[in-house]
Amino acid sequence: MTRVHTTDFLDQLGVPGIPPSTSPFDPGYDPATVIAHLEQSSHLMSTLKISMASWIVADEDCTRRKLAAAQSFNVPTVAGGTPFEIALAEGKLVGYLDLCAAMGLTRIECGEGFTHELPNPTEIMKMAGERGLEVQIELGKKHGGTFTTDTTAELVERGREWLDAGALQVVIEARESARGVGVFDPEGNFNPAFADPFAEAFGLDTVVYEAPTKSSQFSFLDHFGREVQLCNVRLEELLRVEIYRRRLHSDAYAKMPSLAQSEDEQFPR
Repeated sequence: MTRVHTTDFLDQLGVPGIPPSTSPFDPGYDPATVIAHLEQSSHLMSTLKISMASWIVADEDCTRRKLAAAQSFNVPTVAGGTPFEIALAEGKLVGYLDLCAAMGLTRIECGEGFTHELPNPTEIMKMAGERGLEVQIELGKKHGGTFTTDTTAELVERGREWLDAGALQVVIEARESARGVGVFDPEGNFNPAFADPFAEAFGLDTVVYEAPTKSSQFSFLDHFGREVQLCNVRLEELLRVEIYRRRLHSDAYAKMPSLAQSEDEQFPR
């Protein structure tokens, strides 16, 4: 019998090839778990975020094993923004950047989610570049509540400053709850009016939306379509996001059952 592959069947269904568009995060899983997920799903990962400060207090050899595994699968790694903010507030930014470079991280996330306003982006970019580190900027306060029209406009301008200085992407804050923060109200309802300005200003290849919950993930995909970049997706939820992105999830297929329809028909805007 001729061997049939999963990719063959996806072609039969008319599911298009989609570049890696989700950045899952590791909140502190053991190396075996992270490596197993890389073996299974690295082709779906745009980056892998080593999140919070967990990687700094974990056994260093274990953290290095995870980072080396990601590198072997050609998945860039990103250090989450919390240790950056703490290092900056404590006057230890140089030491933090040196550590990130020494550990082999690809990129750092900068932000001002809970500490003071950041220095000039050009200064941070220079320091990171000298150590071979890429930069992405996180926009939005962790404890600042849902965006308003004014704060959204301010954040768009802040994002432009960082992109002009050399940052690669802007990340829109949603914390771990997607409730009462960013583009989500206190009940977790998605507000497109606060999400659209970032997509319009930066494009879906540059803006990345934090989507830590099932409802937030599906809301972004329903609204923006399969091209939307998502992050803060738990490793074990990555495949669910990607089948929804491809309309292979029951909830997605029920909304638009023909996989052969055009992008505009499948994802009305």
